[in-house]
Amino acid sequence: MAGNDLELLDGLIADQEKVFLARTGESQRIRQECADVLPGGVASNWQDAPPGAVWIDHGAGSHVFDVDGTDYVDMHGGFGVGIVGHAHPAVVAAVSDRVRKGTHFAQPTTDSVVVARELARRFGLPMWRFNNSGTESTMDAIHLMRTATGRPRIIKIEGSYHGHHDSVQVSVYPSADAAGPFARPNSVPVGTAVPKPLVDLTVVVPFGDLAAVERVLVEQRDQIAGMIIEPIMMNIGLIPPPPGYLESLRDLLHRHGAYLAFDEVKTGLGVAPGGAIEWSGVVPDLVCLAKALGGGVPCGAIGGTRELMGLIATGAYEQVGTFNGNPLTMAAARAVLTEILTPDAYTHFTTLRTTMVDGATDILHRYDLPGHVRAFGAKGAVIFHDRLAHYRDFLDYPDQWGNAHWLYQHNGGVFLPPWGKCEQWTVSVQHSVDDVRVFLTNLERLAQDLAAAREKPR
Repeated sequence: MAGNDLELLDGLIADQEKVFLARTGESQRIRQECADVLPGGVASNWQDAPPGAVWIDHGAGSHVFDVDGTDYVDMHGGFGVGIVGHAHPAVVAAVSDRVRKGTHFAQPTTDSVVVARELARRFGLPMWRFNNSGTESTMDAIHLMRTATGRPRIIKIEGSYHGHHDSVQVSVYPSADAAGPFARPNSVPVGTAVPKPLVDLTVVVPFGDLAAVERVLVEQRDQIAGMIIEPIMMNIGLIPPPPGYLESLRDLLHRHGAYLAFDEVKTGLGVAPGGAIEWSGVVPDLVCLAKALGGGVPCGAIGGTRELMGLIATGAYEQVGTFNGNPLTMAAARAVLTEILTPDAYTHFTTLRTTMVDGATDILHRYDLPGHVRAFGAKGAVIFHDRLAHYRDFLDYPDQWGNAHWLYQHNGGVFLPPWGKCEQWTVSVQHSVDDVRVFLTNLERLAQDLAAAREKPR
């Protein structure tokens, strides 16, 4: 049945792509006309996905509206940025007030103190600095671990994405042939932009495998500065850590004089008020934030122990940036932390998540679809695969399921992130139960169409 389902899904995908292209004509026209000034006709490669990029006109509350006039329930959320929704009154007020007072000085403003103290309270790490993106946050973390230890190498998880600086553009989506043995994955560069000497400084291990990390620390003694990890892996669907893994990982690294950094660019504020640190109870040496913190304004932050962040204070590591702590970003972040992402917001996320998980699980079971549903806080994913514990499982996960699901959701008025099986939904404080039920309706429509295709004579 599985092989037949993939053939049937190919047919459903072809039909849904025709629907998609027929209703997004203005998006396709704009893209073609701007390709002479925007490479590929988009502002970022991540804004493009087959069968075409969708241009957005505006957002309001839990919805976005494209240039063709289509109204979508937004569960894309800007890859996890949008847990406050669009044009939230508190963000609008904060940003509007700040604009009138000036938006850039390259000097600190008092909102940054409020934001830093609230992050310290939520995440259990005492000292904070700001930057402008998740990429900058993970870059700062790696630089700090190297500065503190004098060691050149880092460990990362196979299949994880931590931004587009050289140290982490390694083994993000390696092919099966390039990836090498499961227990000893190869360090595979993302394209030809990263020089081999830099690739060799990043050692790759499978998610959830403590023995692999220990082997690296023993074999490359006094070479490993630290490890960066998404505590809940969110680049290949959604994968929680095995029980006890994060705490044991921190202790293991510390025994070998290395540090642990959590990349919470997606999980931070999204899975709990204090991110995966609160969710797991494990406090790393460094945590990297971005996305949801800024309420839609570009942002980034890194928090750490006094020992590591003290390296910034002494100048041993120059953590700099013209826009670090930008007044507009700090005003928005202050509103997000103190006015929007309150305990009531997380209670609301629980209601939405429970509705989605219970409803989607029921649909999978009733229509004999493979897989399961995983969700934490405002984030979740339908995983149309029986096992997803690490990247090698992801390679075995057929693309058709995620592609078909994305198209059915999109054509049914729910905007999800592209690339199907890679990404997950994000809900906001402005979503309603009726919003998330549209997601369930679309999932059931996919299930019904597949069931009907299964019944047709071949």
